[in-house]
Amino acid sequence: MTDTTTDAARAQAEKDLPPLAPPTADNGLKAVFQRRYLLKLLVTREISARYQGSVLGLLWSYINPLSQFCIYFFIMGTIFALHRNVPNFAIHIFSALIIVHFFNETFNAGTRSIVRNRQIVQKMAMPREMFPVASMLVSLYHVLPQVVILVVACLFSGWRPDVTGVVCFFIALVLISVLGTGLALMFSAANVFFRDVGSVVAILTNVVRFGVPMIYSYEMVDQRFGSFAPYYMLNPLANAVILFQRAFWTGSTTQETVMPDHLVERGLVMVLVSVVVLGIGQLVFSRLENKIPERL
Repeated sequence: MTDTTTDAARAQAEKDLPPLAPPTADNGLKAVFQRRYLLKLLVTREISARYQGSVLGLLWSYINPLSQFCIYFFIMGTIFALHRNVPNFAIHIFSALIIVHFFNETFNAGTRSIVRNRQIVQKMAMPREMFPVASMLVSLYHVLPQVVILVVACLFSGWRPDVTGVVCFFIALVLISVLGTGLALMFSAANVFFRDVGSVVAILTNVVRFGVPMIYSYEMVDQRFGSFAPYYMLNPLANAVILFQRAFWTGSTTQETVMPDHLVERGLVMVLVSVVVLGIGQLVFSRLENKIPERL
């Protein structure tokens, strides 16, 4: 009687257990944010590793963008004298540089994130999408000190924030976060199979600086291309840069600045485009992820 009762209890307990599933069955972006604690650990680990053994530590987050700004400002602003054509050229170029640096760092680091963390990928059952997402969050973390520098510079230029500018600021950050993560998902999986992908991404990110109105203004694009200028705005990165410039640069100068029409609406459309890119990136990643451990 006792054995029968024990067998019945065991059978009932087994029936109550959830069905068995492979470790990768619960992967995906949703699973990444369901494991927020693990994601936080990865982001903290990446930030700590970046400044390990460094004397200046987090100060490099300020020094690196400032050094890039000085280089571009000296070459483009002084040698090519673009500051004569672009009012408050320093704010114009630095606001664009923040967005470009955010995207490039997300794309580059995200592409290499799976290969760089191969030991964790091979030993732990976890959503592998977590590594490109963590790379994006680390890049976003480093945007903060750059924005602080930009805000201080804008305040000295007489800048006053407005509602439209604040909206443009957040749209630009969301656009780059989603677009960068989507591309990082696609290329991080491809980089496992073809290591040349990392070098291709490095070349692409070098081109980005010249495909957005950073060292030149949108007004120059409008004057140069006329009726073809709207095609320039099909580039999501150009939209993000101009949105950021609308948030900071436009309000920092008393001179008239030329901006595309319906900028906020265009930005929201580009966010939707970025969501589509993110969906495609997730689909490509899901198709390839089961083969990732053996190829690593």
